[in-house]
Amino acid sequence: MKIPVVKFAKDHNDEFYKVLKQRVSDYFKSSNIPRHGNSKMVFKSIFMISLYVVPYLLMLLYFKNDFMIFLMWIIMGFGMAGIGLSIMHDANHGAYSKNQKVNNVLGYIIVLVGGHDVNWRIQHNVLHHTYTNVSGMDEDIDSGILLRFSPHEKRYPNQRFQHIYAWFLYGMMTMMWSTIKDFKQLTRYRRLELLETQNVKFVSSLIILISTRILYYFVVLVLPLMYCEMSKGAIIGSYLSMHFVCGAILGAIFQPAHIVPSSNYPIPDSSGNIEADWAVNQLYNTSNFAPGARLFSWYVGGLNYQVEHHLFPNICHIHYRKISEIVRNTAMEYNLPYNSQKTWANALYLHGKMLYDLGHYDNAPGIH
Repeated sequence: MKIPVVKFAKDHNDEFYKVLKQRVSDYFKSSNIPRHGNSKMVFKSIFMISLYVVPYLLMLLYFKNDFMIFLMWIIMGFGMAGIGLSIMHDANHGAYSKNQKVNNVLGYIIVLVGGHDVNWRIQHNVLHHTYTNVSGMDEDIDSGILLRFSPHEKRYPNQRFQHIYAWFLYGMMTMMWSTIKDFKQLTRYRRLELLETQNVKFVSSLIILISTRILYYFVVLVLPLMYCEMSKGAIIGSYLSMHFVCGAILGAIFQPAHIVPSSNYPIPDSSGNIEADWAVNQLYNTSNFAPGARLFSWYVGGLNYQVEHHLFPNICHIHYRKISEIVRNTAMEYNLPYNSQKTWANALYLHGKMLYDLGHYDNAPGIH
């Protein structure tokens, strides 16, 4: 069983993306800089990996105080998120380096934080980036009965409180990946014939998933249980806290970019056609936030510039701030939206409001 065929209009505002791509290309040529990463990315990669590895080594080999050991786990949570946002994300988009072998190696670093690169690329690159906010296609808005992220999904009574408990569930995100979700996803992607998009076979991918997951749990959990100067219960609680920190960060970065009142959630017609060019659909269903927060943007891998990322996922995030002016001006020129919130706090507020509306109304206010 294959996924449904959904097609974007090729003659609806298609001129916008042609012009935009040319202007962005001209920017890189005139600036004489590559679209990929540079020494800044190398420094950031070393920093983020160190933010994860160094606290691990300190708690395992040096610290004996419970508070300091717990603090190391929390810092590791920030390191996990940093690796995902700033290294693995670009690499699995082929944006980190012009050398695809480098991208493959750095994309595979997701196994160090309990993920599976094949599943991630299918869910994120193939489904989310292609069919942003399209119900039944974009798995990022498909959360079953616990959460309602689209006005086109059935509303359940418990979702009246999702604006309260969603934040806790975001914190459980990476824990779910590292336990059952990756196995369920891999099986589903085989059924939907999506593994072919990554040129992988189910059996070989499953073997890799099982072996890397065993190695992950041995290194990150079993060794601390064996050698850390902390009770086993406290270590397990600290491990769960690490995942919660990471999941909460990831949820608070990705969700305010799409689950917001400005999104229009396109519906394909009976033939699977969407009345919008692919790039225009990205503008309708994506929002930036905190463009002036330079340090924040550095840590989150430029993903506060989600509009630029969705339009140019193969460009390294270190360039998003510079090309954002080109994108904004071109969108305005073609009378298209360029959604951006001044602060992260305002973006989180709008996301929380959207969760409330989606939980209380069948057709949430703000939906076009």
